[in-house]
Amino acid sequence: MLRENAWKKYDSEKLQEMNRFCDGYKNFISECKTERECVSFAVEEIKKAGYVDLNEVIAAGKELKAQDKVYVNYMGKALAMFQIGDVPMEKGMNLLGAHVDSPRLDLKQDPLYEDSDLALLDTHYYGGIKKYQWVALPLALHGVVVKKDGSVLNVVIGEDESDPVLGISDLLVHLSQNQMEKTGSKVVEGEDLNILVGSIPLEGEEKEPVKAQIVKLLEEKYGITEEDFSSAELEAVPAGKARDYGLDRSLIMGYGHDDRICAYPSYQAMLALDHAEKTCVCLLVDKEEIGSVGATGMHSRFFENAVAEILNAMGEYSELKVRRALANSKMLSSDVSAAFDPNYPSVMCKKNTAYFGKGLTINKYTGSRGKSGSNDANPEYMAQLRKVFDENNVAYQTAELGKVDQGGGGTIAYIMANYGMDVIDSGVAVQNMHAPWEVASKVDIYEAYLGYCAFLKDVK
Repeated sequence: MLRENAWKKYDSEKLQEMNRFCDGYKNFISECKTERECVSFAVEEIKKAGYVDLNEVIAAGKELKAQDKVYVNYMGKALAMFQIGDVPMEKGMNLLGAHVDSPRLDLKQDPLYEDSDLALLDTHYYGGIKKYQWVALPLALHGVVVKKDGSVLNVVIGEDESDPVLGISDLLVHLSQNQMEKTGSKVVEGEDLNILVGSIPLEGEEKEPVKAQIVKLLEEKYGITEEDFSSAELEAVPAGKARDYGLDRSLIMGYGHDDRICAYPSYQAMLALDHAEKTCVCLLVDKEEIGSVGATGMHSRFFENAVAEILNAMGEYSELKVRRALANSKMLSSDVSAAFDPNYPSVMCKKNTAYFGKGLTINKYTGSRGKSGSNDANPEYMAQLRKVFDENNVAYQTAELGKVDQGGGGTIAYIMANYGMDVIDSGVAVQNMHAPWEVASKVDIYEAYLGYCAFLKDVK
C-alpha cells in the first residue's frame, strides 16, 4: 500500500512538461480570483480550441454530431464543456466536476461608512474561514458592478504594482492581553472584518468628509456611485500572484487552490482530448463553499437542462434518454484533500492521509464523523479507476479527510450521485486549506491532470 514519491519517475523532459503546465496554472490562479474571472478565462481559452456556445448552435438550428465541442456559460459563474462522443449519450458520459468559488470576504450591499475619520467597507465572509487569518495582510478587490442601465463594470483594484492595496487592521500585541485569552473562533469576530479604504477628508464637506472623498474618488476613477453597491458583486481577496514555494521550487503558494487547483487541470484535460468515445464533460461550478446552492451551484438543474438541450440538438431528445444519460455516467468530483502536515500530525491518520508528492488523491468518501454528507463511492468503480490509472502510469494515493472525529468536509459528489451515477472524489492535496494562501505540490497538480486525461479517454 506504500506509494512511491512521484518525483522519482520524472526525467528532465517530463520535468519541463510539468513545469510548463504549472506555470500555466500559476497564471490562471493569479489572474482568476473570482468565479466569474475563472469562467471568463476558461471560455476564452476553450473557444480558441474550437468550442462553440450551445446557445449559438440552438439559435442557428444546427444539428450536433459526434466529436462536436460545445459549452454552456451559465450566468457567467458556471461552465459546462461537452465533447460529443461516438457512443450514444444515453449510454452515459465521463464527467469531471470542480468548483471555482473560494473562501473570501464579500462586501455587504451597503458597505461604505465612516468612523473616527476613517472610511471602511463592511464585509460578510463567504465559506469556512479562520477569521483571524484575514487581518493584517494586503487585500485586493475583485468583482463586478452592474449599473441600472444594465452595463457591467469589471473591478480589479490591488493587483497591479501601481495600485493601492486594502486591508483589515489587527490589534497590536501590546494591548491584546484580553484578545489573546479568547478562543480561535472569537479572536476576530465576523462583524469586525471591516476593510480600511481611506483617511483623507473631502475639502468643504462637513458630514462624513472621509467617506465623501471615497465616494468622489470611486465615481471619478471607476464610474461607481454609492448606490451602485446595491447591485454589485465585490469580493475582497488576498492581493498578489501565486509563487513558487520552497527552496527547490517544488510547491506553489497561491490563493484559491481550493478548488481551482482541480478546475484548471479538469478543463485542460478536455482540451487535450483528441477523440471522445463516450461524451466527455467538464463542469466548473459555483457556490460549493456555501453548500452548492443557488442557480449556479451544483444543486441547480442547469447541467441537467444542458444535457437535455444537447440531446435535442442531436435530434434524440426524450426525458427517458436524459435520465439514462445521467444515470449511466461516471464522474470524478475533482476537489482538494488535506495534505499531511508534520506540524499538526495529531489530526491525521497517517496510513489514510494524502501526502505531498504522492500524486492524485482519491477520497472514497469525505463527509464528517460517521460519513455524514458523504458520497461513499462503490468499490467496483474504485477498482475500475485503479486499473485505468495504473495502465496510464498515473501516480495516485487514497486518503480520508483527517481522523474520524476531527471534523470533515463535503464536495459536489453526493449531489451528482443523486442521479444514480458512479462518483468519487479525486483531486490534489493541499496544506493551509481555506487560508488566504494555500500550498500544493507541483507534481501532484500535474499527476491530477494526467489522471483526468486518462479518465476521459479510457473509463468505459
